[in-house]
Amino acid sequence: MASVALVVIGHGSGAMLQAAGGSEQAHASREVLARGRDVYAANCAVCHGESGEGNGMAAHMFLVQPRNFRRGLFKFRSTPSGSLPTDQDLLRTVTLGIRWTGMVGRSDLSDADRKAVVQYLKTFSPRFAAEQPASPVTVPAPPAKSRDLVEQGRRLYHDAECATCHGDRGTGDGPSAPGMKDDWGWPTRPTDLTWRPLKRGSATDETYLTIATGLSGTPMPSYGDSLDSRDIWAVVSYLESLVPIEHRLSPQRYLGEEQQGWMALRMGGMMGPGMMGPGRMRRMPQM
Repeated sequence: MASVALVVIGHGSGAMLQAAGGSEQAHASREVLARGRDVYAANCAVCHGESGEGNGMAAHMFLVQPRNFRRGLFKFRSTPSGSLPTDQDLLRTVTLGIRWTGMVGRSDLSDADRKAVVQYLKTFSPRFAAEQPASPVTVPAPPAKSRDLVEQGRRLYHDAECATCHGDRGTGDGPSAPGMKDDWGWPTRPTDLTWRPLKRGSATDETYLTIATGLSGTPMPSYGDSLDSRDIWAVVSYLESLVPIEHRLSPQRYLGEEQQGWMALRMGGMMGPGMMGPGRMRRMPQM
């Protein structure tokens, strides 16, 4: 894929990119977008909708609603709170999915297809034309495991009022949990932190990033400015101590709404190009 400076004109399935590097680069970027459009139509539009508003024909199947891409808010990023995600962040979500939700990982798609659909979905929000992602948050090496570190994390968990949402033992039953909504007005619940994988996965550095960056569009704030790196690792260590062995599940197991996610994908495929495929997507204007 050519490396070019791009400007988005419009957004959604009628998007057009202008490249700063001349007609050859513009043609290459257009090919990437066209490929991304087709991958999106065949694999994503059934849930996220043709215009990226999260209102695809299968959206009603899920408690955790498909992401509306229009506002450029993404939960799982390596960048600080309020920033856009990096391309690598988006590629990771496309590849690995979001556990417990209908957003299933698509490592079965080629690397070129996944990279192309990342570029295409960025056309749904004008933020990507106007802003650059901030530098990713650095995850330092964790301190040595110890009882003192876990105890420090327990104190910080309560001092930072994590229990207000997640509950005293991290089971997602805090007093603020009922009636909680996300930025789109959809009902949401604090995660039960006693299971692995979490939505982002089982790796402790991913849990560190969630605490440091927050989850944009949800009530989960960033603690990157209020806790230093050792404090965050202490909280991570405490959260790991809450997970019983029987709650550490196989990465191959379907969790939450993942089975519905694959069902929606098959449903979109059965509808064929005439309903959900590239034939339904508006053509990009000529450059």
